[in-house]
Amino acid sequence: MSSLRYTFGTFLAQAPPSVSDAVAETEAGVGIGIWWIVALSVAVVLVSILVFRLHAFLTLLLAGLLVAWLSSPTALGEYAQAEFQKGNLSQKQVDALPTTSAATRLATAFGDTAGKIGILIALASIIGQCLLESGAAATIVDRMLSLTGPRRAPEALAASSFLLGIPVFFDTVFYLMVPLARSLRQRLGKDYVLFILAILAGGSLAHSLIPPTPGPLQVAEIIGVDIGVMLGVGLLVGGCSSVISLFAARVINRLVDVPLRFSDDELSDSGLSGSDAQNGDEDSQSLVSLETLPASVPGSANGPSLLASLLPIAVPVVLITVGSVLAYLIKSDRVIASGWTDLFKFTGDKNIAIGIGVLLAFGLMRYVPAEKRKTLVTRSLGAAGSIILITAAGGAFGAMLRQAGIAGAVQDLAQDVPGLLLLPVAFAVTAAVRTLQGSATVAMITAAGVLQGFVAGEGFPFHPVYLAMAIGAGSKPISWMTDSAFWVITRMSGMTEAEGLKVISPMSTAMGFSALAVTMLFAWLVPGVNH
Repeated sequence: MSSLRYTFGTFLAQAPPSVSDAVAETEAGVGIGIWWIVALSVAVVLVSILVFRLHAFLTLLLAGLLVAWLSSPTALGEYAQAEFQKGNLSQKQVDALPTTSAATRLATAFGDTAGKIGILIALASIIGQCLLESGAAATIVDRMLSLTGPRRAPEALAASSFLLGIPVFFDTVFYLMVPLARSLRQRLGKDYVLFILAILAGGSLAHSLIPPTPGPLQVAEIIGVDIGVMLGVGLLVGGCSSVISLFAARVINRLVDVPLRFSDDELSDSGLSGSDAQNGDEDSQSLVSLETLPASVPGSANGPSLLASLLPIAVPVVLITVGSVLAYLIKSDRVIASGWTDLFKFTGDKNIAIGIGVLLAFGLMRYVPAEKRKTLVTRSLGAAGSIILITAAGGAFGAMLRQAGIAGAVQDLAQDVPGLLLLPVAFAVTAAVRTLQGSATVAMITAAGVLQGFVAGEGFPFHPVYLAMAIGAGSKPISWMTDSAFWVITRMSGMTEAEGLKVISPMSTAMGFSALAVTMLFAWLVPGVNH
């Protein structure tokens, strides 16, 4: 193993003069060495996913192992000393880190990340499944539509998707919402593209900007943003971006017309028979109820109330936000700690708050069909397991980049980038990875690992949450054939691949740039440097 590493070092030493001269015994040389490592690791991610179709969990572990193996003892020692000065490592750990094997360091970082995000993702998955199977998600959507009516149906679809996209993964949100878009198209005879894109504008932006979905959750962890701050700013930026994206959806809808199609393959994916697709089965009628859009939705008469449906989502959001604000006020000596502040800090802990949301979601279990109740939690955790593994592997990859010295290298580059232009740089890096390999979550985790050095110094011009938002915005462009969501949307909506490229790809680009513009605006108006 050491001989292979020596060979790689020899290769760098024999690089062209312009490179080898820069590498030799200069601080800039260290930076170039790090960028070699970054380039190789990103190449491993792209080749593994695009060429070998390797699972994201294995891909990120492999990239992390490569970075850990190539990290020099000098870089590891500098990283350990910096962490010791911050109080994150003991002297014993500082002494041991440079001689610890690559596999051990990777496994330790994997375990640390899983401990920080695993419970949160698992509990959020239970909430999402309860909302779906109890009919609570349908209640939220039905009430939105009954309030707005068909003229404002796009806004209702976007708002519903945005709300449901907080605890529910986007693919599932789309599966839930696409029957509504179909029924609206059948009733109104037009604007099918607009209805599909309204769902995308709400659910997809929430998926990339608001925790506890895994992408924003892990970006916040890597960059060092408080989860409550990430949640609050994500709601604000995502909400504004969704409104702007709806304008783009209306423009695309005018330019592209997609007919309503029903194929056997699509019907089997959605679980509907041919007659159900034309006439609507019992479940889809309970979701849609669009013939008259009455004030009282028939399909939700025997289901949970709107208040009961919203509580599992709203209560954790409020508790986490209050806990974060309170912690900031105590830290800045604006509030004196007491018994009641300790209580709010306890309930504002992200795991406790989501746990309370689970208890509220269990109140919806009586609306779940009896044959599904016993297995609901098991099925939820099974779905969450893969996400936890991917996210923890991504966190380990980011940790290995930190140990290799990426923070200092990026910080040196950031000195030459003025103010707000740091955000477009982060956007562009994330968008490049996203477009090439398809996964928004993998793109966010990879970009956060590479760009974490932006916030390492004291001179970062605004709150780190804006960097996290820019990374989330960059995970939108460009959805095309490499993106699994592209195929989900096209197959479920009946679009051809050519229509998907005309509709979904421009919309994903518009969403990304709108989120970036909103982020830059808030970073300019409310920089929040004293974070």
